[in-house]
Amino acid sequence: MAEVELIMPKMGESVAEATIIKWLKAEGDKIEAEESIIEIATDKVDSEIPSPEDGIVKKLLFNEDDVVQVGQVIAIIETEGTANTSASNPSAIAEIKVEQPTINNNTTSPIAASGEKLDKNAIGGKFLSPLVRSIAEAEGITAAEIETINGSGKEGRVTKDDMMNYLSSRGSAPASSAAVAEPVSALAPNSSTAPVTKPVSVAIGPDDEIIAMDRMRKLISEHMVRSKHTSPHVTSFVEADVTNMVLWRNKIKNQFQEREGEKITFTPIIIEAVAKAIKDLPMINVAVDGDNIIIRGHINIGMATALPSGNLIVPVIKDADQKNLIGITKAVNDLANRARGNKLQSDEVSGGTFTVTNVGSFGNVMGTPIINQPQAAIMAIGTIKKKPAVIETPFGDTIGIRHMMYLSLSYDHRVVDGSLGGSFVRKVADYLESFDLNREF
Repeated sequence: MAEVELIMPKMGESVAEATIIKWLKAEGDKIEAEESIIEIATDKVDSEIPSPEDGIVKKLLFNEDDVVQVGQVIAIIETEGTANTSASNPSAIAEIKVEQPTINNNTTSPIAASGEKLDKNAIGGKFLSPLVRSIAEAEGITAAEIETINGSGKEGRVTKDDMMNYLSSRGSAPASSAAVAEPVSALAPNSSTAPVTKPVSVAIGPDDEIIAMDRMRKLISEHMVRSKHTSPHVTSFVEADVTNMVLWRNKIKNQFQEREGEKITFTPIIIEAVAKAIKDLPMINVAVDGDNIIIRGHINIGMATALPSGNLIVPVIKDADQKNLIGITKAVNDLANRARGNKLQSDEVSGGTFTVTNVGSFGNVMGTPIINQPQAAIMAIGTIKKKPAVIETPFGDTIGIRHMMYLSLSYDHRVVDGSLGGSFVRKVADYLESFDLNREF
């Protein structure tokens, strides 16, 4: 008999650990190759890990709700064979890049950081996962303060959600340890820290219904609030005449579907224009790391996708500038369909450098989107409407019915000034307005 060690795989460039949601097999169960053995969750997506071989589950090394680092052995599977297979030998582990999680990237907590290094066991003996410890250390939460948090995990263990809920109300809670919040006036003048505000007390009426946020909604909420605290948002608007684009798409859509087996919408055409504009103005495709500006070497465009649950996810089209319109169309359709079926992999929702969101799909003419951190800009596409417009011709101006659409770009004013932000959204509009009616595909 041989033993195969199942390790926690790398699930995207920024994912260093995952939470075990549920073991799908118990010790002693038979399992087939490619059969799922475990459900895991990261901050980006839920997924399942399959067994690499047929065999029997000999040992489960972690419990449900445990947070496991990428590269750690999580289970041992006994298989037919004569030699042990180790997935945790030094050479294998070296190939897995484990990054430490970063909390509140590019921001400084208004709570005085304690500088305390926390042990895996709290004062009362509760187990503290690596993720919980890293959040506590980044936010200046002491071991004594953690003892006051009611844990929702097994045996009262404090989870990431408990920490985030505690942080959201920490500004109004009485100090339970020696570490207390500094007055905002004591912060350095050049600090980018957002002051802690007291949560609004909400009165509950007799006919009101209370529903708890699901896990994804909590993560979205946290991500949006952190973005507004991190980046000073500015939004620029452009109205684009997209008549040629609309007429071309209407002309070729049936032929396109017959030949490629795919429906073509306006989204891939607009994403193509965005990728071209980024190549022209690469300083929009950046991120902020302290006092440094990171100019991204790839153009990876995320597209915000609404889920049946009402939540939102942002799958990413990697190297969009290297794909032709057919390639972008297939990527858009594939990612959108699998997003709605909850079948995306972690690396398909990570690594984005710029985001596009289509508010026009809900009938909205324009929007002011919130930046998807740590990116520096996000563009909203409004609905396309027929409107009377002035048309300039060699024989004078005339009025005609045109297909018009608003584009709105929200950008991080720390690194993107109005000149660049306005020029970029205008550049996208120029590409759409000059669309070739006779274009081949």
